[in-house]
Amino acid sequence: MLTPFHIAFPVDDLEAARNFYGTTLGCAEGRSSSQWIDFDLFGHQIVAHLKPAAKDEATHHNPVDGHDVPVPHFGVILPMEKWTELADRLRAVNTKFVIEPYIRFKGEVGEQATMFFLDPAGNALEFKAFADMSQIFAK
Repeated sequence: MLTPFHIAFPVDDLEAARNFYGTTLGCAEGRSSSQWIDFDLFGHQIVAHLKPAAKDEATHHNPVDGHDVPVPHFGVILPMEKWTELADRLRAVNTKFVIEPYIRFKGEVGEQATMFFLDPAGNALEFKAFADMSQIFAK
C-alpha cells in the first residue's frame, strides 16, 4: 500500500480553490476553516492555505522536451485510465493548459503521459501516468 503524502500550498481565494479542487478536479473536501481547506487528491491530503497574492513573484521555468516546465509544481501519478479521464474532464471545462496533455517517450522504456495546468492562485500542477508503473523510479 502506498503511503499518502501531505502537501500545503498557498491560495489567494479559498472559494476559487474550493471550486477548482472540489468541482473541476473532483477532490472530496475534508476539514476546513476560514484560513484553509483539506482536499483528498486521489488519496493524498492537500491543504489550500489562504495567503494574499504576491504580484511581484515571477514564475520560474525549466526546459523539458521543448516545453517550459513551471517550477515549483506538484501533482499525482495516476493509472493511465484515470489520467485520460482527468485530461478529458479538464478539456471539457476548457482548462487552459501550461503544457497540453501528451505522451513522453512513446514506445520507449519510461513511456509516460503528462499535463500541466495552474489552479486559480497560479500554483502549477502536473498529473502523470506511466504505461508501466514499475518505471516510475527507473534510471
